[in-house]
Amino acid sequence: MSPQPPSVSSAPGRSAAPLDDIDRQILAELLRDGRMSIRALAEQVHISRANAYTRIGRMVDDGVISGFTARLNPQRAGLSTSAYMTVTIEQNAWRHVSKALREIPYVENFALVGGDFDVLVMVRAPDNTALRHVVLERIQEVPGVRSTRTWLVFEESQGRGAVWDA
Repeated sequence: MSPQPPSVSSAPGRSAAPLDDIDRQILAELLRDGRMSIRALAEQVHISRANAYTRIGRMVDDGVISGFTARLNPQRAGLSTSAYMTVTIEQNAWRHVSKALREIPYVENFALVGGDFDVLVMVRAPDNTALRHVVLERIQEVPGVRSTRTWLVFEESQGRGAVWDA
């Protein structure tokens, strides 16, 4: 049997939903192919279709599965320039900065982190001109942003993601 992942709370006072080995197998299959039919999923995991529907429904209701989406190939979608940015912000500016970052085109994701800087941002843009605009004219102009550093991405690889050995 595989080791259990550590329990993670998604909100204060709210513990992670309990997942058994079958749930983890379902999640691993859906992460590999989110378009997999319930029938194929049930066959892969060796459960009935009704059981698969019930388990997926429970995981959606519990917030374990927060949605279903397509995975984009940035280069094929015309977003050939990528960069990670670190952002240092003023104390107590996170709410305002996070709201502003959500509105800036080409900001793929961002996270409040601990360490030498406060926010880690992934930007994907069509070219260096668009990236320059996002960095110098949008992100650096957000009130509360004190400084930024930018690292261009030359090549990316996909990790295993949030899957358990099932």
